[in-house]
Amino acid sequence: MSSALPRPGAALGRYPERTGGARGWAERAGELVTRLGAWRPRAARDELATFVRAVGERRAEVRALGEDALDAAVHGLRGDLARGGLAGPALVSAFALVREAAARALGTEPYDVQVAAGRVIADGMLAEMGTGEGKTLAATLPACAAALAGIPVHVVTANDYLARRDADALRPLYARLGLTVGAVSEAEREPARRRAAYACDVTYATAKSVAFDYLRDGLERRQRRGLALAAAALESGRAWEERLVLRGLCFAIVDEADSVLVDEARTPLVLSGHGAPSDDGRHPRSAVRIARALSEGRDFEARPDGAFVLTAEGCERVSVLARPLGGFWSDARRREEQVRQALAALHRYVRDRDYLVRDGAIEIVDPSSGRTAPGRAWERGLHQMIEVKEGCAPTPERETVARLTYQAFFRRYLRLAGTTGTAREVARELHAVYGLRVVRIPPRRPSRRLDLGVRVLPSLETKWRCVVEAVEARVREGRPVLVGTESIAASEHLAGLLAARGWPHRVLNARQDAEEAAIVAEAGARGRITVSTQMAGRGTDIRLGPGVAELGGLHVIATHRARARRIDRQLFGRCGRQGEPGSHETILSLGDELALNRLPEKLRGALQRMLEAGVPGVQACAVLLMHRLQRAEEDADGRVRRSLVASEERLGSLLAFSGSRE
Repeated sequence: MSSALPRPGAALGRYPERTGGARGWAERAGELVTRLGAWRPRAARDELATFVRAVGERRAEVRALGEDALDAAVHGLRGDLARGGLAGPALVSAFALVREAAARALGTEPYDVQVAAGRVIADGMLAEMGTGEGKTLAATLPACAAALAGIPVHVVTANDYLARRDADALRPLYARLGLTVGAVSEAEREPARRRAAYACDVTYATAKSVAFDYLRDGLERRQRRGLALAAAALESGRAWEERLVLRGLCFAIVDEADSVLVDEARTPLVLSGHGAPSDDGRHPRSAVRIARALSEGRDFEARPDGAFVLTAEGCERVSVLARPLGGFWSDARRREEQVRQALAALHRYVRDRDYLVRDGAIEIVDPSSGRTAPGRAWERGLHQMIEVKEGCAPTPERETVARLTYQAFFRRYLRLAGTTGTAREVARELHAVYGLRVVRIPPRRPSRRLDLGVRVLPSLETKWRCVVEAVEARVREGRPVLVGTESIAASEHLAGLLAARGWPHRVLNARQDAEEAAIVAEAGARGRITVSTQMAGRGTDIRLGPGVAELGGLHVIATHRARARRIDRQLFGRCGRQGEPGSHETILSLGDELALNRLPEKLRGALQRMLEAGVPGVQACAVLLMHRLQRAEEDADGRVRRSLVASEERLGSLLAFSGSRE
């Protein structure tokens, strides 16, 4: 792959980004043919091995350099990289210098497999490394090389905790190379501080942070164009540019790329502004009151996809209930849409799963990370209806001022690359949508992780009893146990059962986000029990305490099937890292949400009775069935993402004349 960052369609200058909209089918097909013709796996492996050897040889020379000589070498390398790009001898020297700087500043250095992964990232591809293989340190190699070449680098992480943790942990390495590093938090609202973080050579941030800042910059840029056209610009161009937060979209290294580029890409990013004057919550309150008066089956039906449909009788009942309200409620289409939203607020969105109530406000829980999403709100009055449902004061409704999908946003980077531990299931989608080829990096040490299988219990009660017994059995051996749960409510329910049995434990969910670092630091200690939502999945490095490896290492219990197998594998990846011992098992039930949503009631009841009776072969059938249901969830999510991309491309074609789709 060419090392030069600018690509066809790139808008360089003061705000570099790639332009030109979505790739058409002809472009994708041509690119695929070109890549297939150029991609020879054996030759690629040989090239990587040659590169790693060259870095090792150069590292032996660099190791002998004193501090001043190392600084001089870094200074000279800047010019070589700026002239030659991320390729050739300059990239070899850059990786060797970064390895030596890491050894001196961090007390550790990237292994050969991390060097290979770094080369893959530098070439604009996605490196798939096993969980625990050190993706974070591997990403510093291309990040430092690009930053030394004068290219602004965004390291995109899965959540705020990882962005802060990685920036702080790696700051000594960047400083030793004369580079600056910043971290952007979704909770940080001050534009000046965000601008300062993006002004650093390397910036760690979540995808939402960068994408929303890009949307805000887009509003500023469009406003500037409008002022210029009206000949009403009263300030200098420099003053206007200082209001922009980003420096453009040059090079993004996406950590946990499948989570960011696939799991989080199911819904578009919507930037909201102040809407119409508030109605003091009258409309949301009226909608919820009417929805509560409706009966399922008679007045409305809940579809498997989460939508609510009013029956003919339901429409008539809504009309009768809304008649005294008049005004806004006189229009049939509008009132029925409001009631459907209220039905979703009442029956689809669940407290301590989709959101939590804290300090009298609704905080959305991100389904892919288990963390709260500060500042986010549902659209079209849904957020206000959930506030009414929970007895909170309704906040003013906001109107959409800009909209963008992750698929469109990340394609605008001049170079896009990343790392992940779980990409093989979505490799085709990553290539088709983002042009990212997945390259598998072999592990440094053979895995010693044991899979103890899957059990399916007939009911939630029996499942939780089985989970508690499994926890007790491992803790009596002295091993630490991590239990992954589906929601805040499930984690707290299990915590109550453990407390009733007298077992000390720690809970990690969105309520304890401030204590995350302390809880994770203790999770590998002997006999420790940690109950967590998906917060303990991606990026969580649980270090084993003294003597724990000899006892068998960390034991992980999954108590539900996630929406994708990749997410389950991320949870299991907390144990058995870098050749350490560890084990995992899965304990499910036919009362789990997955089975309730996707299994017909009669079939579910028959299976429950057969499991209770211990009918031979039914356990294996139930395990296979739960696997198929999970695959159905994956397929449904894939259809949602494909539909979103298609609708955005159609919208882009229709609005092409306007010059902007946001």
